[in-house]
This record gives sequence, C-alpha cells and structure tokens, in this order.
Amino acid sequence: MELKFQSPSGESATQARKTGGHDQQRRTMQGATTPRGRGARRRVWIAALISMVFLSVLGACIYPPTLLRVCPLFCGASVPPLQVLPPPPPRILSDQELSTRVLVKDILSLPANLTEMPKIAFMFLTPGPLPLVKLWEDFFRGHEGKFSVYVHASKLSTLKTAWKSPLFANHDIRSQKVDWGKISMVDAERRLITNALQDPDNQHFVLLSESCIPVRSFDFVYDYLLGSNVSFVDCFDDPGPHGRGRYTNPFLPEIRVEEWRKGSQWFTVKRQHALLLIADYVYYSKFKQICRSGAETHNCYPDEHYVQTFLHMIDPSGITNWSVTHVDWSEGKWHPKKYTREDVNIKLLKNIQAIDENVHVSSDLKKQLSRRPCMVNGERKPCYLFARKYLPETLNILLDVFPNITNT
Repeated sequence: MELKFQSPSGESATQARKTGGHDQQRRTMQGATTPRGRGARRRVWIAALISMVFLSVLGACIYPPTLLRVCPLFCGASVPPLQVLPPPPPRILSDQELSTRVLVKDILSLPANLTEMPKIAFMFLTPGPLPLVKLWEDFFRGHEGKFSVYVHASKLSTLKTAWKSPLFANHDIRSQKVDWGKISMVDAERRLITNALQDPDNQHFVLLSESCIPVRSFDFVYDYLLGSNVSFVDCFDDPGPHGRGRYTNPFLPEIRVEEWRKGSQWFTVKRQHALLLIADYVYYSKFKQICRSGAETHNCYPDEHYVQTFLHMIDPSGITNWSVTHVDWSEGKWHPKKYTREDVNIKLLKNIQAIDENVHVSSDLKKQLSRRPCMVNGERKPCYLFARKYLPETLNILLDVFPNITNT
C-alpha cells in the first residue's frame, strides 16, 4: 500500500519532489547570469576598451596633431618630439618705418644732456589770454635761470596780457589757429616743443593750458621732474567707444588696435621723448591723414591718442601712465569740472596734493575702474604738480592760499 504524504500547502510528496527539481533547474540556469556571468561580460568590455585606446594611440602616431604629439611614449624615438607652430614672420617695415626705428633707438640710447643748470620748459597752449599770470609770477619768482616760458596762442592779439608780465614778455612763439579735437592741436604741441628744444638747457617739457595752476612750489616741481628719468604721460588701454572705439583699420599696418592708447593731452616729457615727437613722421602722418572730423571721415581726437600711442609703442617703460596735471572728470561730461570762486580753498588744494594713486575708468558700459599707485624711481610719490580747469574769477583766492599750500 502506497502511503501519500502531503505538504503543509496541500501538495503530495511526489509533486513536491517534481516542483523541487524544477526549482533546482531554474536556479542552475539563473546561475549563468549571476556574478560569474556578469564577470565574463566585464572582461569582454575591458578588452574592447583596451583595443580602442590602442587604436587611438596608433592613429595619433600615424596622423599626429599639429600642436601635440603623444606618440613618443608608445611609438619609439623615430617620431618627432613636441612641435609648436612657428610665429608668423615679422612684418616687412617700410623705409620710413625702418628709419624711424633706427632714430628712436639712437635717441633713447643717448645719455642725459648734462648741463650746468638744467631747466624746465613751461609751454602754455592757450586760445586766448593768460588770466592767471600773477599766480605763475609768484610760482617762478626767485628761480630765474631754472625755467623757460613759451606761449602759443591762436589769436596773437590776446598775448597783450602775457606781455605785461616781465616773465612772459617776448616769450610768445609763432602760432596758428587751433581747433579742439583736431590735428591742429598736435601741431601746436609740436610747435611749442620745437621752440623749446632750441635751448639745450631745457631738459623737461611741461604742456599747460591757460586754466592750469601750480599746486606745489617751484623747488618741489623742479626736483620731482628732473629727479626722474621718465615722461609723465596719461596713457591707458580703454576698450570702450572713447578708446579702442576711435581706432580704425586704416592705421594698419603701422599701428595695431592693441597698441592704441588714450589719455589726457597735458603731458610732461623728458628731452629724448621731446626730440622723438618732433622727429616722427610715420605715425604723425597716419593721424593727420585719418583723424578728420566730418560725416565721411573718422575723427579719433589725435590730442588724446597720438602722443600716448606713439610713446607707448616706442618706449613703454619710459613713460608713466598718468599726467602730473590733475583734472576732475567726476561730472561725466565731455569736459572736466570747471572750478569757480566758491570751489577754491586750502582744503581742495591740499586734497589734490595728497593724491598718490591714479584712476582710469573705461568708457564702455562696464565702467571698469583701475587704480595704480604713482611710482617714481621705485618710490610712491604724490601724483600731481599742477591742476586745471580754474576760471579767471579764482585768481585772487589762489593768490591768497598759494603761499599756504607751497610752504612745505
């Protein structure tokens, strides 16, 4: 008699054995896809990846990239080492450019002109009279033999004011009409420099306007300028519309856009740079041809770019990036702030004296601000010796406060 047993679930023993057999078979088949099976597939993928890397390196050896070659690590010494594209050949200079480069090199290599009494040339570029002559008389008094004065006025009749002063009498030069923002402004500057260079004792050349005033004593200015071997030229790279925006392609090939510089026209230059400014024809002629006002021409305001760009190109380490003449552009207009009688006091002038860093703001929408200390001969110095624009009505107040700000 056959005994039948049932499992707790109601299955017979025979059915349970059959079911268990099927379960064991199923587990055996699943074992092929569990860790042992997955490991086999992983080995296949690794082998494929190694093959791809090998083929990539082999391709790099056969068809090497231009700038980088990794083959020497795998392909032996027969493959050329790392190669970099050679720089483009230098541009062939024209005869005029070449002669200018030779002249620049020789003049800059000349030693300072040693004289028994070196002088500073004060060059006044004015459209009219010199309303602040009495202040300049106080500044120059007692220092005869250490300075020279030159006056360029677009209207000769206006020089009668200067002739009344013994310090300015007969110091006017042959002048021509000057238009703001045109090449005639640069022509007037070069005319002043040419006249001042005729005196071999003049070693530094200061460009001033009729609205300029001194904010330091003569002795301080004399030691400051003649004690340095640089020219003080406001010069910076402005990416905005009033900087690089005034550059145009016809300046090529002599002047590239990255060499283009902007700054205030009121420079102070040493004798070597003064010689180069009047000797230059190549770069000056480019500005004269291109910078023209009018609907069909391009006005790049040469008085704000020619001297700055030229000296930056030929002797960047020989110029500062600021002018020693202070102006206030805080009003955001085309012209700097004009100082009236109510503005002038000792505190104002003392504040100008205390400034020892120069500030530039780009003319684009970013209004990028840059600040740099005023360094002379490796030493931080006050930035400003002069200031503008001071209206004629400020004269009496300036005469009163000038002794108090220059006694130190």
